[in-house]
Amino acid sequence: MIISLPAALGAAVLFGVASALQAYAARTEPPGSGLRGLLRVVLRLPYLLGLGCDLAGFAAEIVALRGLPLFAVQAAVAGSLAVTAVVAVPLLSARLSSNEWIAVAGVCVGLASIGVSAGAEGTPTVGSAFRWGLVLATGLLIVAALAASRLPSRARCTALGLAGGLGFGIVAIAARILPGLAPAHLVRDPAAYLVIVAGVTAFASFTTALQTGAVAAATAALVLGESVVPSAVGVLLLGDTTRAGYWPVAAGGFALAVVSAVLLARFGEPA
Repeated sequence: MIISLPAALGAAVLFGVASALQAYAARTEPPGSGLRGLLRVVLRLPYLLGLGCDLAGFAAEIVALRGLPLFAVQAAVAGSLAVTAVVAVPLLSARLSSNEWIAVAGVCVGLASIGVSAGAEGTPTVGSAFRWGLVLATGLLIVAALAASRLPSRARCTALGLAGGLGFGIVAIAARILPGLAPAHLVRDPAAYLVIVAGVTAFASFTTALQTGAVAAATAALVLGESVVPSAVGVLLLGDTTRAGYWPVAAGGFALAVVSAVLLARFGEPA
């Protein structure tokens, strides 16, 4: 846990900085410039640096998941929106309202409460039934995301944002139940493949949501999907706990961090 807690906070910082850098790169390209414009954005140095931060953040998240409960790690990931909001002030000349500064403080207080109260990750033996159940859940999510893409614009945006969040939640659960990171373990475990499949589904769903509706609506749904559901799975099925007597502090901190992150949803991704 000594390494895991800094890793979770490091993941939040890296994901937050990545979003701000990608938004900065996207601002240099006029909207409606098509695939060629998208490629120009992706190949710009700030965007590439953002992708590098995303990869480093994912690695830090994996480290955090090896020693912390899912609710602690996922709340930290949601809290990356606070980092994006703060970095956006100098980088994007953004102006935060007083309510948004309060939300940034709320994320910080919530994460501090979780850090104080979190116990070690649970250590149950997860059988093949759980793993294949996760495979089934991923298949259903893919079907649901495809169905959501046919909804009217406003509903499509929220539904795909939620699908993206649930996909990232499955990634976290799958990474959490991996018995080890050695190649010999990874090639035999369905959970390892779900990290890729669910991750691609989540990314595609969320990207499509951003193209069809407001950033705030899509990101708010994403935050709820990637934090609440996997945290509940961790507590109910994977044995995640708090320190003795600290569950009210953990629950309050989790709620404060997630609600504050939702209030900062407009900073979730470049629009």
